[in-house]
Amino acid sequence: MTTTTPITTVTDAAAALRRGEITASELLERCLAAADALDDRVGVYLARFDDIARARAARVDAKIAAGQPLAPLDGIPLGIKDILASGHGPTTAQSLVLDPAWGASAGDAAVVKRLECAGAIITGKTTTMEFAIGVPDPDKPFPIPRNAWDTDRWAGGSSSGSASGLATGMFLAAIGTDTAGSIRIPSAFNGTTGLKPTFGRVPKSGVVPLGYTLDHAGPMARSAADCALLLSIIAGHDPADSYSATAPVDDYSGALTGDLEGLTIGVDNLDPYANAGIDPAQPERFTEAVDVLAAAGARIVPVSVPMYPEVVAIDVVVMLAEAHAYHRSALRSRWDDYGRATRIILASGSSVSASDYVQAQRVRRIAAARMAELLSDVDLVVTPTGHLGAPRLDAIDQLQPLNVLASLHTPYWNPLGNPTLALPIGLSADGAPLSMSISGKHFDEATVLRAGDAYQRRTTHHLAIPTVR
Repeated sequence: MTTTTPITTVTDAAAALRRGEITASELLERCLAAADALDDRVGVYLARFDDIARARAARVDAKIAAGQPLAPLDGIPLGIKDILASGHGPTTAQSLVLDPAWGASAGDAAVVKRLECAGAIITGKTTTMEFAIGVPDPDKPFPIPRNAWDTDRWAGGSSSGSASGLATGMFLAAIGTDTAGSIRIPSAFNGTTGLKPTFGRVPKSGVVPLGYTLDHAGPMARSAADCALLLSIIAGHDPADSYSATAPVDDYSGALTGDLEGLTIGVDNLDPYANAGIDPAQPERFTEAVDVLAAAGARIVPVSVPMYPEVVAIDVVVMLAEAHAYHRSALRSRWDDYGRATRIILASGSSVSASDYVQAQRVRRIAAARMAELLSDVDLVVTPTGHLGAPRLDAIDQLQPLNVLASLHTPYWNPLGNPTLALPIGLSADGAPLSMSISGKHFDEATVLRAGDAYQRRTTHHLAIPTVR
């Protein structure tokens, strides 16, 4: 008998499919109905693959009817950010500039191949900021990604639709990329969970680049447990990506013990770096979240993350230089085709000298060593993802687009490359989601996810369903 209970997590959906409580086709139709009802207001999709998705769901139902074993993601609807190539449709990077032939020549991104081999049903390509950078531009012919909790607010960037689509039930999992917070910012703003894995943990072959040494691809879902399952599928070396790591893939789902006994967690509230202000409710929400980690068995100690201003500056300098290197020619020939904010950011990379870039990389290594030293004393580091909820769209300045990063703390972790999980901790004083981040040692996503899962077993913020308004 088909269940009428809302199914919001991959874990619950997989179990319900195996128990016969819902079919893959029924699960998919729920997601498509949500998209039909809400996407005009939220701006999640650049392209939908309804017919392909329905055919794949029917094949999963046939497997179930025949008594065949299911793959881990069989029947799970999933959205992918439109900088990942997929043979089901064009890759645009939400830009007029990208050559449509790029996606065809790239073939399916490695992540997309792995997901479909595991049974995932790709429902479509989700909105992003142009080339995974910048802010929404109403003058370009693309949807404006809006927040699932308040459509007057921004969905966050740049994996915008991947997060707002999750929050509104248009799919149960998604893939994003992260160069300065592009998985974690939209996850924080929409009340969902997102993981930036260790740099190189997930291959980026078939992904439009932004910052070659900063880009990460990773899972976005409702829960840390879902992210663990997704990571187990998309992680692992790919020779087509020169930055892809050869470190072995852990049993991420098996690491979710439900407790934090024996772990020491260092906490830094980062209040001195909240340059755009602190929401009145944020300190209490963050303190409550840390208290839950302590109740789960962790020993909590105060820490100061090393070289915070320097590392954030490194992320900006390196990102601008590497992005400008990729876009330099097109900026000269197609300036007006870029959005206003995007071309301002990309062109500013021309002001980064070779010595600036080299010095940034030198200081980056020093900061990474100091973070490794801190993580020899503690198992994890917990900070706010940001001190404010999502900004209103009408408050975003197209001419100063990087101002949206003020009071957000995501750029710190990209130059360091450490795995970082963003997860919801409740609402701000004006009803917007707030988030905390859990970071760990390189290639120790298992412990990061263990902490996130232990927190979410004791709270329900990650299961909250917004009323789109």
